Amino acid sequence: MNTGLDVFSTLHHLVQRAISSLPGVQRGSLLARAGRRLAYRAAVGLDGVLPGRLHMPSDGGLVGASAPFGPAAAPEAARGPCLVPAAAWYRAHLPEVAERPGWPPEGAHVLVVPVPVFGAPAAYLALEQPDATPLAGPYRALLESVVESAGAALERRGLFEEKAQVAQELRLLEDVLSAVAESVDLLELIETLADGIRSVQTGPRWSTIDLAILEDAAGERRADEGGEGGAPGPHDRRTIRLYRAPRRPLTAYWNNVRDGALAAGRDLRVAVEFRSGMSSGPAAQEASLEEGIRRRVSGIAIAPIDPVALEPSIRRAAEAGIPVVAIDSPPVEGSACSLYIGTDNRAAGRIAGEAMLRLLPQGGEIAIQVASAAVANARGRIEGFCGALAGSSVRVDSLSENLFDPDRATELGLEVVRSKPYLAGAFGVCSENGPGLGRASMALGRSGDIKLIAFDLITATVAMLQEGVIHAAVVQREYDMGYRGVQALRDMAARGVAAALADLPASRSIDTGVDLVTVERTPFSIALSDHLAMSSARRIANRRLGAATGARALEFLVIGMAERECLVNDERAPVTDDSLVGRVMSACCSLVIDTASSEYQRFSDVAEARFSGARTMVGVPLLSRDAVLGVLVLASPQPDACSPTDLALLERVAAVAAVVLENARLLARIKERTRELESLSRRQEALLDTIARMASPVVPIAPGVLVMPIVGALDAQRSGRFLEGMLREITEHQARVVLIDVTGMAVVDAGAASHLAQAARAAGMLGSEVVLVGIAPEAARLMVEQGIELDGIVTRSTLELGFSYALGKMGGRVVYRRG
Repeated sequence: MNTGLDVFSTLHHLVQRAISSLPGVQRGSLLARAGRRLAYRAAVGLDGVLPGRLHMPSDGGLVGASAPFGPAAAPEAARGPCLVPAAAWYRAHLPEVAERPGWPPEGAHVLVVPVPVFGAPAAYLALEQPDATPLAGPYRALLESVVESAGAALERRGLFEEKAQVAQELRLLEDVLSAVAESVDLLELIETLADGIRSVQTGPRWSTIDLAILEDAAGERRADEGGEGGAPGPHDRRTIRLYRAPRRPLTAYWNNVRDGALAAGRDLRVAVEFRSGMSSGPAAQEASLEEGIRRRVSGIAIAPIDPVALEPSIRRAAEAGIPVVAIDSPPVEGSACSLYIGTDNRAAGRIAGEAMLRLLPQGGEIAIQVASAAVANARGRIEGFCGALAGSSVRVDSLSENLFDPDRATELGLEVVRSKPYLAGAFGVCSENGPGLGRASMALGRSGDIKLIAFDLITATVAMLQEGVIHAAVVQREYDMGYRGVQALRDMAARGVAAALADLPASRSIDTGVDLVTVERTPFSIALSDHLAMSSARRIANRRLGAATGARALEFLVIGMAERECLVNDERAPVTDDSLVGRVMSACCSLVIDTASSEYQRFSDVAEARFSGARTMVGVPLLSRDAVLGVLVLASPQPDACSPTDLALLERVAAVAAVVLENARLLARIKERTRELESLSRRQEALLDTIARMASPVVPIAPGVLVMPIVGALDAQRSGRFLEGMLREITEHQARVVLIDVTGMAVVDAGAASHLAQAARAAGMLGSEVVLVGIAPEAARLMVEQGIELDGIVTRSTLELGFSYALGKMGGRVVYRRG
């Protein structure tokens, strides 16, 4: 039996084998260690004893306090097989049975056999027998064979789960680091964190994941500041902004499409706008299409909800010279779409059907749930699935539509599982259908028993795969759809539609392919860990760099099918000492608490969480160079939900998130400082320009006579402005004489003399004469000593004498009168 596809059946079969082969054994179970508790992984013969089904996995009580590797009722099982009274066993590990009158049968004992996993007892086979007679001879050898097979199955599963967790953690950290930019959208950041943490940590079942960020960077406190123990002083009034993540996000598929499209835009240096929305159905997509036509975008990629209703708009776009590419869902036959990029849905459905046949080799009745049978890709999957089942003993019993409502998906699942106790399997055609059916099977005690195949790999699907609730998932390559859609549009815009299509299949259809994903690797499926690694590598391999083409910048519009959930919100609150967030910020270290503990009864946020059903709360600081930027806050309804391993992962995630926030704040500060410096530079240039104009004013003192005083130094830069202004004024005033007054010049050196000579020559070309006045005796002596020549420029010692010279040139004279 291949454990990679159905570990539930494997373990159930081993327990059944032990019961049927050993004398006197009537019922049995297999429990695996999960932290400090045990969890039922398989049970046989308890259905008639319990009032309902025993869920898988289900809580199996504590391990022994004295022997931490053994069950509480049989700690000696850590060292080998042992017999314990059935009453003690059920009291500790199945209290629902122990509370029944007349149960267990008098004299009954439970044989507890440790199952070694990686060299240490990590699971226990518990077999109820009528008395305390130990097994011997061939029966003992048979039992050892069962135990060895169970250990091998659990070891194999454990290795693949650990590998998948590492791959998911790396992907989570990569997603968080990719948020580094000039500014971080904290709503997207908490959604990314919550989605990733829930994917990696399926055990704690985090009900809420919040991000508390210090709103004012100036309010960040270093650990070595404040009062004793780093506590903030009375003046420290800090405020946090609390970002709450959605409890059950189901948007990963379209987020991946969006990420692929935006990545292609960055790589190909084109503008890409992603829009998505289903609140108005096809009408919302039609409105986006028409807007793209009005804006004359370079191309449009769309995942049509209703291809028939959207075809007129697609044709209008094509007639306007705007190429349209369909992604994810194929267009109608004969559509004006140039290309379809997405999954071959019939082939994908057939893969799902073949997997179901492997899960149900004996046949059985199954149910199908779909988001909407009106969507072409969903119809194709159902047709391919049913085609694979044709001629087999597996029959489709019912088909239901949840109409894109995740809550209704669960309600429909509960209805079909409750009303059909004979149900052997189920197929979730769209992303929300698999988890909806999975939650129903878990609620009604059929998890693992109902063979369930899902579509796509959203957070809930990953968790249910690892728990054995979902057995396999047909996973599309949605990132590729977004990326290759923009690639194709860019080629069409750059080379023309006909030339771009000439290199593509004649069918005008590109199959991006699917993967059948299971927790373990099998001959016909890929392990979850390998899929995660391959999808990351595929993102890089698909990239083809290029430059924007043409005189006009290329702009593409990508229209998705499902809108992003708007469940993420934020609120402001003061940081108080009597709160989990305040305590974590004060201590600068993580805190894991039991909400029922009297020590934390006064904490406001703990009281709120306890009222909402939380039993475990965790606060992890976002530390950056000993400064607390914020706190990651998680809550779970389970007691002891956060193990040291879980906490270590959360601290690694928080550390990366802190780097992202610090980098974003640093980039924002650099950008703000750059803006300030640019503004200061502009003001300085304006001031210098004003000073330059004031330092060399032009004064008309008589018809045809100008005076231009120079104050300060006359360097090359100022000389240019001086010459330009002088020539402009000469032309405007028709001046014949320009008196350049150098009384206020700091020094008249060779450079200044050269600039003055240049000004004189330029004025002469306009018919004006330059007269240099105001040369001080020291400047005259220096010019003589240095051999500086003024090229025949007329000089006068004072402005008065220069003015007299100018009037003489104009045919006038100065008349002095006595007062």
